[in-house]
Amino acid sequence: MKLFKSIIIFLFFAQTFAQTSTLTLLKGKITSQIKELNDVNVSNLRSESVTTTDKNGNFSMFVKVGDSLKFSGLQVVTKKSIITENDIVKQLYVENLEAKVNALDEVEIKQYKDINAVSLGILQRPAKAYTPAERKLRAAEEFHWYSPLLIPLGGMSADGLINSISGRTAMLKKELAVEKKEKLLEKIEYLFKVEFFSENLKIPKDYLRGFWYYAIEDPKLVDALNTKNKIMARFIFSDLATKYLEILKN
Repeated sequence: MKLFKSIIIFLFFAQTFAQTSTLTLLKGKITSQIKELNDVNVSNLRSESVTTTDKNGNFSMFVKVGDSLKFSGLQVVTKKSIITENDIVKQLYVENLEAKVNALDEVEIKQYKDINAVSLGILQRPAKAYTPAERKLRAAEEFHWYSPLLIPLGGMSADGLINSISGRTAMLKKELAVEKKEKLLEKIEYLFKVEFFSENLKIPKDYLRGFWYYAIEDPKLVDALNTKNKIMARFIFSDLATKYLEILKN
């Protein structure tokens, strides 16, 4: 009886040893949050054999039970796993890897106000910033004097001639004038409160915007608003308010 038990124990350990010492082709696959699963290195630390995954994350390698596999790559966090008997009998060994996040150092943005196109010698003077209406008017190219081919047309380009005939240039000039007036109205609203006009200048609220349109026709007021000379603008507004109220009476 003792001999029988000894034989059973011997056969068990012999079978176990045979399983653990037998090389088995392991078919595996890695998974991760990243889309690029190719070129991840899979290393067997015991046998020092190395393989890489394909574009779908698949790989194959001869392993034994107890082998340590190392997964590494530029896009994943390095991970080690020990092969067990359960891993050997699986049809597909799956290993999930954590995506590697490369944290950027703190970025400091510095503004150098003294460095510009003028200081670098690219421009002789600062470039003019054009408004949308100004850009449209310049694009119309009303006159060009640099092309010898335009001499018969008196220096006017074909586009300029067409624009002049069609009235587009005139329309663009009107659009530019309207844009300038809108900007002046914005400056008035920014620099002055409504109470200044209704209480100090006695302009009825229903006629307030009409007074503004009347006032921005005055060149001196336009200069004061453009230079943000609020004190001068107040004096001019007072004078214009007197005239405007007289117009309302008539």
